[in-house]
Amino acid sequence: MQNTRVINIVYVITLTAIGAGVACAQDYPVKPIRMIAGSAGGGVDFAARIIAQSMTGDVGQPVIVENHSSAGGTVAAQMVKRAAPDGYMLLIYGSPMWLAPYMRENVDYDPVRDFAPVTLAVSQPNILIVHPSLPVKSVKELIALAKSRPGALNYSSGSTGAASHLAAELLKSMAKVDLVRISYTGSAPALNALISGEIQVMFVAAGSVESHLHSGRLRSLAVTSAQPSTLAPGLPTMASAGLSGYESVAVYGVFAPVKTPATLVNRINQQFVRVLQRPEIKARFFKSGVEAVGSSPQEFGAAVKSEISIMGKLIKEVGIRGD
Repeated sequence: MQNTRVINIVYVITLTAIGAGVACAQDYPVKPIRMIAGSAGGGVDFAARIIAQSMTGDVGQPVIVENHSSAGGTVAAQMVKRAAPDGYMLLIYGSPMWLAPYMRENVDYDPVRDFAPVTLAVSQPNILIVHPSLPVKSVKELIALAKSRPGALNYSSGSTGAASHLAAELLKSMAKVDLVRISYTGSAPALNALISGEIQVMFVAAGSVESHLHSGRLRSLAVTSAQPSTLAPGLPTMASAGLSGYESVAVYGVFAPVKTPATLVNRINQQFVRVLQRPEIKARFFKSGVEAVGSSPQEFGAAVKSEISIMGKLIKEVGIRGD
């Protein structure tokens, strides 16, 4: 009898908790939602504000973007980790957040254990470009040239751990070539160095250098996504152009605190996906060189774990440390 009574109590408590989670999701939101992002004016901030503006009209409550600048998004992540799991404080960030524990000391969160994935919001592949003085017109030719001249070719990148930096290091690792990194304070001076011929190779966001490609000041070789991208029409993927298995794409996604009820996570996911699937939102992102996605929580969680597995290993092998 005693065991039966305990089981019944546990059953009632479980049903009560499930019911509370369902009720919470049905009522949500009843007050402003805070989206915690990186520094103002950056790519994450840009994506967050487009989404927030459209979502505000949907949910009947203000969706407010808060900017918190820190290396790797650690401050923003720590805020959301400590937040109440009620859906009113969400994190929107990219891979620097979930790769920060591999590049920095004393990161006070686990990107898998401490957050509930909501959706992969947007993605942005890079393209591999070279200075036209380099006698290569394909990925295979670049790899062959780099192998024949180890340490002689330079590549430029902005901040350590950015998508363009990791894309180049992944190329080096998979192709087993020696390219020398020349670090710049940002992507703009890094690109200027390539245009001037100071360096020979760079990965840049797709759609960001079209005028330079059309003028012949730069030459594109491949796109870094697993599949051909409409942001880089006509370009082969790195994988199909000579580096099988290669993929490196910048993505931004949304997280909730880990104990947020699954029913509420699904409700929030539906709200984000509804916005991201609107033709006018897709067009606005595409015009800026970004692809709106809108995935399930499970798909986004799997994507984060996959990148951690690949890039985390690369970061450790190469010994990359954050700026």
